[in-house]
This record gives sequence, C-alpha cells and structure tokens, in this order.
Amino acid sequence: MFSLVKYGILFVRVKNLLTPSWRVLMNVPSKRNKIPDRWTDYKALGKRIPGTRFVAFKVPLKQSLRKRLPPSEAFGPFDLVRLLGEEKEELGLIIDLTFTTRYYKPTDLPDSVHYLKIFTAGHDVPTNLTILRFKKAVNRFLRENDNNDKLIGVHCTHGLNRTGYLVCRYLIDVEGMVPSEAIALFNRSRGHPIERENYLVDLCCGPKRSNEGMEEPDQEPIRGTVSCRQEDSPIQGSSPLSEKVPSHEHCMPPNHRGMKEEMQRYPAGPAHLPPLPPYEIWPTRPFAQEHGWSRTDIFLWFEMLKD
Repeated sequence: MFSLVKYGILFVRVKNLLTPSWRVLMNVPSKRNKIPDRWTDYKALGKRIPGTRFVAFKVPLKQSLRKRLPPSEAFGPFDLVRLLGEEKEELGLIIDLTFTTRYYKPTDLPDSVHYLKIFTAGHDVPTNLTILRFKKAVNRFLRENDNNDKLIGVHCTHGLNRTGYLVCRYLIDVEGMVPSEAIALFNRSRGHPIERENYLVDLCCGPKRSNEGMEEPDQEPIRGTVSCRQEDSPIQGSSPLSEKVPSHEHCMPPNHRGMKEEMQRYPAGPAHLPPLPPYEIWPTRPFAQEHGWSRTDIFLWFEMLKD
C-alpha cells in the first residue's frame, strides 16, 4: 500500500513538471501544436466534383504546424490556392467544418478567398441546424457568384467524413441526386471513400432534410487578409519554411500580431488591415455573460476552442 502511494505521488510530481515551459525544453508538443491524427494518410486536395462548384480537401495547417512536417507533406492555405491554380480553378469560399480553431485562422488566408466557419462535431451525423447552415452558405455563394466559376472549398479534419456527408446531403436534398450517385461522385473526386458507416446509412436510407429557410440570410463570410503575389508562391522542391523575409507584423493592430509566421512565407503583407475583431460570428465573453452563461459554461467553451 505504501509503495502505491509513493509511486502515485511521484507520478503527480513528474506530471506537474510538464508545464508549457518544460514541454518546450523537452520538445514535447502540446495538443495545439500537434498534427491531426492520420492527417498525412490522406491526399491534400481532391478534384472538382463534376457538375458542381464543390472541391474537398483536408484542413490546411498554419506554419507552426507545417514546420513539423517534411516539405513534401506540408499543406497550408497558400498551397491550396496554388494547387487549384495549377488545375485552372479559382477558390472563392472556404467552409470550415472542424470543431476547433487551432489549425489556422481566417487571417492566414489570401485576400482573394472568403471564409465561413460551421462548427460541426465529428463522428455523429450532423444536426438539421448544421445541415441548413451549410445549405444557406452554399446557396448564398452561388447566388452572389453566378457570373463566375469560383469554387466552394469544403473541409473538416481529413476532408472526408463530415465534408462528404454535407456535400452529398446538399446534392441529394437540393440538387435531387440519387444518394448512391452522390456518394460515388464524391468518393471519386476526393480520391478517398467516405468511411463512417452511420453517415453512409443516413445518406442512403435516412430522410431528406427540409430546404425551408435556405434562402434566408445567415452568417457573413470573412475575407482573408494576406496578399500574395504569384512570384511569392512556394517553388516546388524548395522549403518555404527556411526563407527569411521582413515581417509586416508592425503594420497590424495589437490583437492581430502573431501572424508573423505566415508573413515570413509570403512577404507581400496584408492588402489592408484586418477587421476588428475578425471573429464576430463566434461567442465572446461579454456575449456569454450577457446571455446568462455561467463561469463554468464560458470556461468550457473557450477550452473547446483551444482543442
């Protein structure tokens, strides 16, 4: 009994030593600085889904995460735009379905792209509200961009299950596509098949979701803020992480400093100052307190955003 207590106390003491400072010294990455599980197992980018404006891809990573990867496996926001450009395609909107904000921020995106966040929990079939928000976002973009051929990029962590479900749900409910055809079309274009059985069962056998309210306005997309000239794009075979270029961080408001990492890669700097604040669509502490959230509710919400 004494030995168990002794080893228990020793474990707690060692665990307490692993503070953020010790993690840095021991090169132990925190959860916020880890590559997503199985992220490297999937192709970065699929092909445009024929007959639609959709293209699916895995989550692009900010530079602090990309530098943990070999250059051949790194995939960030500007790599996404470059790869689509090589296919003669132009990205107009990114719909981010991840249930976190740790992989990248809207301020990491080029100013040619708009961004919209729909927090979507993994594993479970998306709720009717999430489905409707996705339909609204797509419908609004198509209505405002009927004079061009810009794409809607959709991603979750791997750009596969949540992404595949919501894209197929749109094709089934709105475009009237047969479920098996929608799934096969997505799988071929993404280069990987949807894996989660509960998603496939719901798409094939579940009820169609209502399109009522799809025309009503929803959240406003956020525009990217980083300008990137064509000559600043990474050259194949070179490592953009090793480039040393001037920082434009001094040009930004205090609450946006920290974009230095991406600016080192793309030295053109922001075309204009980012909006203040950039995340109006996400709850803030004053909002939460004003609407009666307890201190515990607020703490859990902000801890969730860090994951």
